[in-house]
Amino acid sequence: MADLNKLAKMLQELDDQMVACMKCGMCQAVCPVFAETMREADVTRGKIALLENLAHEMIKDPESVQERVNKCLLCGSCAANCPSGVQIMDIFLRARVIVNTYVGLSPAKKAILRGMVANPRLFNMLLDIGSKFQGLFTSQANELLGSSCSKIMSPIIGDRHFSPLAKKSLHSKYGSLDIPTGKSGIRVLFYPGCVGDKMYTSMAEACLKVFRHHGVGVYMPDAQACCGIPALSAGDRVAYDRLVKYNVELFSKGEFDYIISPCGSCTSTIKELWGHMGDDYPEELKRKIASFAEKAMDISEFVVDVLGVNPESVSTGGKKVTFHDSCHLKKSLGVFKQPRDLIRMNKNYELVEMSEADRCCGCGGTFNLYHYDLSKKIGQRKRDNIVASGTQVVATGCPACMMQMTDLLSQNNDSVQVRHCIELYAETLG
Repeated sequence: MADLNKLAKMLQELDDQMVACMKCGMCQAVCPVFAETMREADVTRGKIALLENLAHEMIKDPESVQERVNKCLLCGSCAANCPSGVQIMDIFLRARVIVNTYVGLSPAKKAILRGMVANPRLFNMLLDIGSKFQGLFTSQANELLGSSCSKIMSPIIGDRHFSPLAKKSLHSKYGSLDIPTGKSGIRVLFYPGCVGDKMYTSMAEACLKVFRHHGVGVYMPDAQACCGIPALSAGDRVAYDRLVKYNVELFSKGEFDYIISPCGSCTSTIKELWGHMGDDYPEELKRKIASFAEKAMDISEFVVDVLGVNPESVSTGGKKVTFHDSCHLKKSLGVFKQPRDLIRMNKNYELVEMSEADRCCGCGGTFNLYHYDLSKKIGQRKRDNIVASGTQVVATGCPACMMQMTDLLSQNNDSVQVRHCIELYAETLG
């Protein structure tokens, strides 16, 4: 069991954050999990009622508390619609840390999060090896979507259709980049994120192409680490703190004006969570995190708002494409117009809005791993809206959402491609 004094302090801090909740129930109308289960325990109001008596409940039935606290997408829909402005995501993340600190992580989670993910060079090496041998265990599921499936691994991963690891990761191809400022007078730290580095490298390459075209200098240090959101979502504060401190030290070695990522989750973690969850960090580390938070920006926001790229007219020809608003990009960062502007820059595409464009796709990062059947049910509504739009392409600003939509569309044998909005804009640059 963890140090009781530390847990007591964490519980008190959690109580201080929850007092603003009026139990109004507005969260019921927007919670994707509640829409499927219709259980009060699965909605924000029900979870806060549990957390208000967390110490007693943990002692009484810690495993049940852990299950209920973890059964959340962390999509932020409740926070975005809360009339009292309760910092719900902060509350839920801190609650996960408390519960998982009390109960303890499983040996498997410790091995993955602390042994692999929090050790970026080892993590990179293992996945580079995995990319070379993945063909032995997987087979193609949908040629258009480029998805794979695996009967051999089905006892572990279920019937998922997934995007394979890239044949050559971004870090293997480039190592580190240190490109001086060009005509733009701007230099960025490029943070592709784990998925951009190891899976959707075409998305990361599109970002680099945009930087070259606009004369943007690029600092991309080798062996970047995960932003930490998977570890924090799992309640592993040890791995999370290790990743934050590693990245801050790495970032501090370069000079740049912005931190740019094509992943809304990574951007919101750097911009918001690093600071919010760093109460106990040394002052110097807090200062650096605050500086990096000000510089963190989504790639579409950077291209449109900083580089000044805007469509002159609306295209009405070519392939029809719809756009899915990822939760972190829209609800956390407030970015939704800019990615649509990037799509409209490509005259070969016509943007068609789908119904409920900003409704969660059901991925939720680790939620998809532990609650896959529920994740699929939530995601099916997104898949149905994509197909109903009559488009040939669905674009988004989050690689995790790309993975989820690829799975759902592939399993339904739909002829809809999944792209990142920056890829569509990069196509216009020759």
